[in-house]
Amino acid sequence: MSDTPSLVQGTDELLVSLCNSVTRVLNVATTCHIQYSGMVQRIKKTYLKPDIGCFVLFDGGFSGLVIINFSAAAAMELYRSYLLNMGMSESDLASSHTSDEVSNVMGELMNQVVGDFTGKVRRELQTHITQNQPKMLVLNKQVQLSVDANLDNPEARRVTFYTASNNIFYLELAVDSTEFIKLHDFDAAEVVDPDAIIAQAAQPSRAASSAAADTADVETEALLKSLGM
Repeated sequence: MSDTPSLVQGTDELLVSLCNSVTRVLNVATTCHIQYSGMVQRIKKTYLKPDIGCFVLFDGGFSGLVIINFSAAAAMELYRSYLLNMGMSESDLASSHTSDEVSNVMGELMNQVVGDFTGKVRRELQTHITQNQPKMLVLNKQVQLSVDANLDNPEARRVTFYTASNNIFYLELAVDSTEFIKLHDFDAAEVVDPDAIIAQAAQPSRAASSAAADTADVETEALLKSLGM
């Protein structure tokens, strides 16, 4: 038996993975530089806070709750950057964080973030979790979130994020106290790139089409020769 200690991943490792999903997705979607604090807070309770609070539950191999609380300035910066990056014009954008359009966009971004995180959990921890549809609330006061997330022994953390314009938002994670212990070596599955798969699948089709066209040209030429043309 090997004396090499087993690799153990717990709440803080899950938190780092989630934070990396936040920065990766938002950096790509908004082209803004998003970063998070090197310090994390241990908290007792999770809260939805002004100006926009968003939460999503996940369940399966382990259960948890993710909350992101956006200030109005942070939400508008990300909303505007995302839609401008998508090709929208300035005149088509909402002017207030209370607009339903802003909530919808922030909900879509959070859906992408948690989707990226659940994908990494499947690949790197070899377990499966599912998420519900993110819920967005425009708030003018703090609300303690008491949701049945099936947490028997919860641990909670809060991390501060900064946008390119130094606007602030906060991520809160509540998850069952758990550890993942690596029993044997394995290679984490690579991230699947849908565009690459489509392009790869199209190559044989293009080759077959080209071969068919060449065959058709030869047959046509033979037919014309037989007719003395």
